Amino acid sequence: MPRKAANEPSPVTDFEQSLDALEQLVEKMEHGEMSLEDSLAAYERGVGLYRRCQTALEQAELRVRLLSDPQDPASAEPYSGSPNASDA
Repeated sequence: MPRKAANEPSPVTDFEQSLDALEQLVEKMEHGEMSLEDSLAAYERGVGLYRRCQTALEQAELRVRLLSDPQDPASAEPYSGSPNASDA
């Protein structure tokens, strides 16, 4: 398994930073003071942040499943609970 670089944030830190950035972005957009071009760029960035958060949550759930049942690692599959999960 490849080792992470020392300066790479942990998945939890990355999730928290992405979520904070997403919340700030949404707050800016809700004020309605952005141009259309800025709004589109912000929306695009928001989608990317949302996907990073979703991926981090899926990885965390997988880790929990692996820790919960180490005797049956095959049962630890990524969560696909929402029927719209592939739409994100």
